[in-house]
Amino acid sequence: MALLTPLFAFLYHLPQVYKWLLKPYYVASLFMSIAFLAVRKTPGICDHLSTQREDGNSCDFDWREVEILMFLSAIVMMKNRRAITVEQHVGNIILFSKVANVILFFRLDIRMGLLYLTLCIVFLMTCKPPMYMGPEYIKYFSDKTIDDELERDGRVTWIVEFFANWSPECQSFASVYADLSLKYNCAGLKFGKVDIGRYGEVSKKYKVSASPLSKQMPSLVLFQGGKEVMRRPQVDKKGRAVSWTFTEENIIREFNLNELYQKSKKLTKTKGDNKLGLSQFPPVPEEEEPEQVGGEGEEPESKKDK
Repeated sequence: MALLTPLFAFLYHLPQVYKWLLKPYYVASLFMSIAFLAVRKTPGICDHLSTQREDGNSCDFDWREVEILMFLSAIVMMKNRRAITVEQHVGNIILFSKVANVILFFRLDIRMGLLYLTLCIVFLMTCKPPMYMGPEYIKYFSDKTIDDELERDGRVTWIVEFFANWSPECQSFASVYADLSLKYNCAGLKFGKVDIGRYGEVSKKYKVSASPLSKQMPSLVLFQGGKEVMRRPQVDKKGRAVSWTFTEENIIREFNLNELYQKSKKLTKTKGDNKLGLSQFPPVPEEEEPEQVGGEGEEPESKKDK
């Protein structure tokens, strides 16, 4: 049963995965990932390659190449244990496959290694992974709007993601965060995002490092009354991020989203009742001045004063 569950889940999402993998970025990445395999196994090309096999068959892997590929498989399996989305799984396979290809091509021929490395650099500079474009209930902040929005209503709880577009981890987390916003967003619990790669002042103010070597991205921060209550990942006294896995289950548990959502629904209901109460009763008419009771021919007091 433990094996059948992920298999059924994969088959259920297969049409979506198939459509997603056909995007140009992943098609090009796939060809680059299998480049060495294609060169080593293609007749007419592999015949001219060097090999360390005892039988001299240059169209098959030698023992050192098998060793490198096995080591690659072990690294990918270790990295994918922490992956939470299909994008992360595929991204890890593509990344380490390219690294292995660089090593294998340099070992085979330094000219082929330089050519493949150049292609990888050009691909990295010109092609970006497709960003998540699905449904979400998320407000995007700038450096000028984030403070005002967080402090606008002290009854509203905000969960804000600090991210950078160039970060693969942030790109993979986008669909998870969007799904949480669809499930838990309401009048008293809102979700926001701010790109600290673009707004450096926000990064400094909220102490989220935007360095490529930092492990603080993405960072989720819970605000209540405009003040920070908690964040994940946590940062130790030395300024280093404590390792934390951004799964949907971890976020729901750590941020008490179910409890926050129930409290927020009460706030929504209270706001709705107040609006309903005002609409149920007609506006009170303005009081009219009482008629003057005086003798016949006697002017009203207001005219007498004049």
